[in-house]
Amino acid sequence: MRRLPRSLSLTLLSLSAALLLAACAPAPIFKPSANVANVPPETVAQAPERYTGRAVIWGGQVVAVQNMPDSTEIQILGYPLDSSQRPLPNSPVGGRFIAIMRGYVEPLNYPAGALVTLTGHIEGVRVGTVGDASYTFPLVRVDASHVWTAAELRSDKPHVSFGLGVGIIR
Repeated sequence: MRRLPRSLSLTLLSLSAALLLAACAPAPIFKPSANVANVPPETVAQAPERYTGRAVIWGGQVVAVQNMPDSTEIQILGYPLDSSQRPLPNSPVGGRFIAIMRGYVEPLNYPAGALVTLTGHIEGVRVGTVGDASYTFPLVRVDASHVWTAAELRSDKPHVSFGLGVGIIR
C-alpha cells in the first residue's frame, strides 16, 4: 500500500479537524434565509428607503424598554452576531435601533444591559435623541426574540447531541 506524502497527510488532517470543529458550533437561534438583509442598523438609518420591508436578524444590548398602549418599544445598541447569532459586545457598535413588539412586554424580561437577538422586518426610521444628540433609529417590527442568559453566553458547547440521530437542543 502506498503512503501519502507527509504534507498532504497534514493538510487532510487539518481540513478534517476544521470541518469537525465547524460541525460542533452551536446552531443559530433563527433560521437565516436569502431574504434577510445582512446590514447593520447604522446602514439602514442612512438609507431607510432601500431596506423598508426587508427581514433582518439583529442583536445587541438592551438600553431601555417603553410600554405603549398597544405595543412595547425596546431601544437596543446593535452589535455584530457570531455564527450562533449571539451578540458580540466587544466588537464595534453597529448603531442603535428600536425593536417594536406587539402588546405589553414585561420590562424585567428585557432588563437594561441584557443581550438579545431578534428577527423581524424594517418598518422605516424615527428621529429621536441619544442624550442631547439627534439620532435616527431604524424601526424593526419583531417576529421573534431571544434574551441570552449568562450560561448561554459563556457556553461554547455545541447545541448538538448524538444518539440514534442528530438533534438540535434549544
